Amino acid sequence: MPSRSRHRRKPSERPSAASSGPLDAASSASRPRAPQSRPSDEVELSPAERYAAARRRAADERGELAAFRELIGFQLDDFQVEACRALERGSGVLVAAPTGAGKTVVGEFAVHLALVAGRKAFYTTPIKALSNQKYADLVRRYGPDKVGLLTGDTTVNSEAPVVVMTTEVLRNMLYAGSGTLAGLGFVVMDEVHYLADRFRGPVWEEVIIHLPDDVQLVSLSATVSNAEEFGDWLATVRGDTTVVVSEHRPVPLGQHVLVRDELLELYAGHVDPTDPGVDPPINPDLRRLLAARSSDDRRGPGDRGYRGRGGHRPGGGRPGGGGPGIRPAPRFAVVDLLDREGLLPAIVFIFSRAGCEAAVEQCLAAGVRLTTPAEQAEIRQVVEQRCAAVPPEDLEVLGYWQLADALTRGVAAHHAGMLPLFKETVEDLFSRGLVKVVFATETLALGINMPARSVVLEKLVKWDGSRHVDVTPGEYTQLTGRAGRRGIDVEGHAVVVAHQGLDPVQLAGLASKRLYPLRSSFRPTYNMAVNLVAQVGRERAREVLETSFAQFQADRGVVGLARQAQAHTEALEGYAEAMQCHLGDFADYAALRREISRAEKDASRQEAGARRARALASLEGLRAGDVLEVPGGRRSGFAVVVDPGVKGGFDGPRPTVLTTDRQVLRLTVADVGAGVRTVGHLRVPRDLSVRVPATRRELAARLREAVADLTPAPHERRRTPPRSDDDAHVAQLRRRLRSHPCHACPDRDEHARWAERWARLKAEHDALVGRIAGRTGSISVVFDRTCDVLVTLGYLEPADGPRALRVTADGRWLRRIYAENDLLLAECLRRGVWDDLDAPGLAAAVSTVVYRSRREEDTEPHVPGGPRSRLGVALEGTVRAWSELEDLESAHRLETIQPLDLGLVEAVHRWAAGRSLDAVLRGSDLTAGDFVRWCKQVIDVLDQLAQAGPHERIRTTAATAVTALRRGVVAYSSV
Repeated sequence: MPSRSRHRRKPSERPSAASSGPLDAASSASRPRAPQSRPSDEVELSPAERYAAARRRAADERGELAAFRELIGFQLDDFQVEACRALERGSGVLVAAPTGAGKTVVGEFAVHLALVAGRKAFYTTPIKALSNQKYADLVRRYGPDKVGLLTGDTTVNSEAPVVVMTTEVLRNMLYAGSGTLAGLGFVVMDEVHYLADRFRGPVWEEVIIHLPDDVQLVSLSATVSNAEEFGDWLATVRGDTTVVVSEHRPVPLGQHVLVRDELLELYAGHVDPTDPGVDPPINPDLRRLLAARSSDDRRGPGDRGYRGRGGHRPGGGRPGGGGPGIRPAPRFAVVDLLDREGLLPAIVFIFSRAGCEAAVEQCLAAGVRLTTPAEQAEIRQVVEQRCAAVPPEDLEVLGYWQLADALTRGVAAHHAGMLPLFKETVEDLFSRGLVKVVFATETLALGINMPARSVVLEKLVKWDGSRHVDVTPGEYTQLTGRAGRRGIDVEGHAVVVAHQGLDPVQLAGLASKRLYPLRSSFRPTYNMAVNLVAQVGRERAREVLETSFAQFQADRGVVGLARQAQAHTEALEGYAEAMQCHLGDFADYAALRREISRAEKDASRQEAGARRARALASLEGLRAGDVLEVPGGRRSGFAVVVDPGVKGGFDGPRPTVLTTDRQVLRLTVADVGAGVRTVGHLRVPRDLSVRVPATRRELAARLREAVADLTPAPHERRRTPPRSDDDAHVAQLRRRLRSHPCHACPDRDEHARWAERWARLKAEHDALVGRIAGRTGSISVVFDRTCDVLVTLGYLEPADGPRALRVTADGRWLRRIYAENDLLLAECLRRGVWDDLDAPGLAAAVSTVVYRSRREEDTEPHVPGGPRSRLGVALEGTVRAWSELEDLESAHRLETIQPLDLGLVEAVHRWAAGRSLDAVLRGSDLTAGDFVRWCKQVIDVLDQLAQAGPHERIRTTAATAVTALRRGVVAYSSV
């Protein structure tokens, strides 16, 4: 069982102004002050406690902790000391503490212990940027000879005693049995709460489960509400684990609301902002000002302030909130106020890339300048040095001059769409105190060390990819955790800009709830399955997977599910009693009604399927020049086919047509109802271009002449006649219903309502019982289904013994493919879908498996060379493989295959073919940063194919493609 300690610092222990750097009087007047310390806050130690403390101090002076303290040169906090002591006595540790509390010191002590003992230490992080930063930190302390870096696309001194890496790299090492693991003594997992991430989180659990038993694990997490539960699991799979929880922020955090040009405290004056408690009272002055500003804005002449796209919550304000008319302060005005109040440097979180760029433009247009001439000169020197490798012809395309101008004024944006080199330059300048304001998306909140005096949130709503959602308490804590620089600031400041719908009570709830639960996202993958079967066999693999945190949480959750099932049982008994009928068995009568409803729905689905099949058939086989009648909907009328489209695909061909009023449309199955009708034919030249207005006019005139004598058919919905056996079945059911004794009951409708409730709850109850039954071993059930798919495809095969499996020749190279769509990549390789491609073509094909566009594309992606080129044929084969795998997964009740996306094909092909950056990005919505980021992910997969491809040709082509992609902006490295 893990040992636990929990640290809360008393008010008397907060940093003083003398130790942290004074603020000017004007700025401190508007902020909450920490309560003064009182003698009563001190806790008197008993003689036994004093004796124990003295023994601990003596042990520290003799141990490595004392040497480490001299090395780092500053005093450790209690929670850091507790965690370091546990490490030195041989225990694993889980440290859960707020952002900026100094958790990484514990990881650095593990590195120190490894070096002293002559063993290796791996320091893992979730993202490459954090790996790069931690590598630089450790190099400064221990020198470049002792520290290495592995991030997939970067390898530096990989056999060093201390290696910083992304967690995926360590997972791959464990499965490959890498020799680099020899002598490993400590593994630090920074930001371990990332295991809740839906896409990449399972990697953390794989590493924790598969690390050798003699490796000490240091897990560093944000403050989560179930740290003890996570610690219990770590103790189960790793042995002795000490859980150290600190809920103290080293620099207290004040909570403020900016209402136009006034900065007010969120809480009432008597509330301690570091410990506001439950439902803390709101500052009455803030309530009054919000109400007054809302009223003024509703009466005002209009809003000249910049709101930003999506800057307001839909609908009206909440009671006591900002109201429907309140206007947020312009972004440049926010910066001016922060500067005036001494609250810089600051990070302003805007949940939009475009919003971040627009904020910088607005500041520049307003003449904002936050730097001195000396700082400007230093900034220019840093920018020029860091970007010296960028070819001059790319500078304009990348927006270098605009970036340099903003940086010299002390203003910058930071988001995933930026070129990595530019983002790293912003991070460097901000950490040096040269850039004063960064407008950032929430990606900046993860791990990267960019402390600020204040953090500003424009709104408390963000876009999650499909809809606008409220910021959660955990997200609010992570974002505002950047405020307050240890050893510099008396306190940090969280500022929320007043906006439409802002409710100060809701904000207080976010600010006072600093804990959130850690939930496992673990699931077996195909690559994981073949690796586990190869290493330990099927049955042992099932046992290993049942030790996952996901299974640990599932088993604990059975108690709550059973309680819920018992409540269902009691409710079902009540519903059954309420639907009783004195004429007969109403449950039997209700079952007949449901069976009739199901039969009618089945007939309706069959009709819809038949209509879609007819519509699809009507679009296939069309020729250029065919005159069509579109039966109904917004595309109804006559049209002539200009391009019949490409056969195959998910929805069949999408012919391009010209209507009688000269509109160029692309028809889909959804546009043509029950199908189009061919009513004639016109001669259309092969080289006809409908982009030319004169051509459109001429062809539309000929079309009108051709259909002048034709009368459009009535737009009737053609029904598919139900099969006679369907008719007979429904008729028979209806006869049984009418002859049932309960059909004549005067209270039939009332009984039916209770019967419907009973049926709905019974279905829910049965599903719940199934969940309970499947909880024990639920992860292994998914593993069994995964193995069944692999056996069907031939990557695994039956072996000696019941249920035993072994890895086939194909499965051996699937073991070395770690990408998200691992099975689809393996199938494309095994089927030879990509065998005939050159390097640019292979890179483009791989991009369809890797890329995920940020928004739904409504245009047909362009395939270089056309649909019948080698690349076009390969892409058609890739789509076919994807479709067949999706069907196979569906049959085995799995959902892991991700959809294909052809949106990057043309850009990647152009870049791999040697085209310029301008030619690649011209006419697309891709930013340079997005392009580079996706190219690096394509390179990661191509690197795997160059090692794991089934034959020499594909391996050689993949290696050539890597070289072709890794040039120019894609090759720039931060190390």
